[in-house]
Amino acid sequence: MMKVFTTIPQDNLSKVPAAARAIEAGGYDGIMTMENAHDPFLPLGVAATVTNRVELITGIAIAFARSPMSAANIGWDLQAASEGRFVMGLGSQIKAHNLRRFSVPWSPPAPRMREYVQALRAIWACWKGDGKLDFRGEHYQFSLMTPNFIPENYAAPPPAVTMAAVGPAMLRVAGEVCDGVRLHPFCTRAYLDNVVMPKLEEGMAKSGRQRECFEIAGGGFIASGPDQQAVDTMVEWVRYRLAFYASTPAYWPVLAEHGLEDLGQKLNTMTKAGEWDKIAAEIPDDMVRLFAAIGRHDEIASVIEQRFGNGSDAIFASIATAVPADFPPGLVQDIQRIPVKFKGFFSH
Repeated sequence: MMKVFTTIPQDNLSKVPAAARAIEAGGYDGIMTMENAHDPFLPLGVAATVTNRVELITGIAIAFARSPMSAANIGWDLQAASEGRFVMGLGSQIKAHNLRRFSVPWSPPAPRMREYVQALRAIWACWKGDGKLDFRGEHYQFSLMTPNFIPENYAAPPPAVTMAAVGPAMLRVAGEVCDGVRLHPFCTRAYLDNVVMPKLEEGMAKSGRQRECFEIAGGGFIASGPDQQAVDTMVEWVRYRLAFYASTPAYWPVLAEHGLEDLGQKLNTMTKAGEWDKIAAEIPDDMVRLFAAIGRHDEIASVIEQRFGNGSDAIFASIATAVPADFPPGLVQDIQRIPVKFKGFFSH
């Protein structure tokens, strides 16, 4: 079945218990946090204590801002608290944020992300009793782990690890070393079919991973609501987000798939000039339809199946904590009936 993920409030941890319970009661499959203005892990720790079924997902946590050892500890504890429901979603972020927001060194991100995930798995393997810790990479080296620093074991396997990926190199790495990929909403069906899938398959072939154990989540916006007015409001929200992402060079491979490189350059120039209030007007309606599944609640399930079916295994009902999902339970169930290839992270 296709999974339906949604976001949770992150501005105040006191809001999390009620929101998490409501999401689980609404039939959603997962709670997703982001690393924008707030920490992505803390809300999931709270949610783990008040839910029993939903997956708890960082979508995403910024990898290079943390040592893999720190991330391993957080992930281990969340997996224990949730009894196996935590999914460690990681992303590299762009160069400027790493250097100027987090003050961490920058290097080509795809090979470094490969090593980061490998280091996580080496640490967790040690804690599971699978030999001494001896990881030696170009960016990370871990060789000290005395018994006093090994956390208590638990029955569940270590967390599944997924990765945000847009460009070909990161997609290959995701397929090679991860349990899934978090596709950015700035994605079209053509880009999914012509770029994403072939690169993921290259990576999976390199490591022998099976598609049924690899989850593809996201890959487009969803603009929906109970009536046409609500849909139109969401369309305008999507239009601005498209302009914002299209102005960033990291997302230009998607534009290139549709011959829209000039638009990216124009928007980049506009944002550098501070013309943020004008960029949405550069996005035509046909481009919004290219990137988004659009429709009222009573019709969006079939649109989602057409837009995401036989490609994505999970969709994001919300991609911003400020714009919570309002899918009624019946709609969630309709989406969950859409068949997918993914069977489970650990089904092998």
